[in-house]
Amino acid sequence: MTDAAHPLVDAVKPLVDALGADFVATGEARPDDVVLHWEGDPVVAVRLPHLGAALDRLLAEMVRQFGGPLADLGREDKQRVVRVLEERGAFTIRHGVESVAAALGVSRFTVYNYLNREQSQPS
Repeated sequence: MTDAAHPLVDAVKPLVDALGADFVATGEARPDDVVLHWEGDPVVAVRLPHLGAALDRLLAEMVRQFGGPLADLGREDKQRVVRVLEERGAFTIRHGVESVAAALGVSRFTVYNYLNREQSQPS
């Protein structure tokens, strides 16, 4: 990427950071990168992360939000973590349940119970 900041880069940086994506110079863009244009001209490309890294980022965000290791949380907080991760699509990622269970220090069965509990409660 170029050294000079561009208003478009400044505007989308928080979103790119939240996604765990990276900026790439347009000349280095691959076919699966997203090239962003400003007034018809390419400014920068965004390289999206692989899905496996997405789950790691989601779990790290939960650690930050809940203030410490997820395994140290009480049952209600662990249920809230599972609810948030479900809303964000964590369980659509291969081995998502297993990874979340390991991070929470519970069994896969417990994670499924938390998920089933959420689905059986009225909105």
